[in-house]
Amino acid sequence: MNSRLLVALIACACSATSASAHAFLKRAQPSAGAVLASPPKSIALAFTEKLEPALSCVNVTDSAGHNLAAAAPVIDGVSMIVPLRPLGRATYRVTWHAVTGDTHRTEGAYTFTVK
Repeated sequence: MNSRLLVALIACACSATSASAHAFLKRAQPSAGAVLASPPKSIALAFTEKLEPALSCVNVTDSAGHNLAAAAPVIDGVSMIVPLRPLGRATYRVTWHAVTGDTHRTEGAYTFTVK
């Protein structure tokens, strides 16, 4: 294969990938699988792209499916933070979906435990 053609194909592939902005979870506090000695007062998620606040969300539930958010999530730039009601000893599930300005959606879930 001609080296110029190969370079052109690689450039096209890279530009198509970067044009598709998806917000992937970069960091979570508490993190996935964390075992905590004391309960967190909030969940903080950071993403790789700026979020569309009206279309993005995070929920925290107990084993019975009860929502434990004390208020609506605060979504600013690449972060989502949700304050929590007081938590007891249990395993909790964090579910989220993140939408960027060009409406690409990602979603995920993880658990953490308070001992």
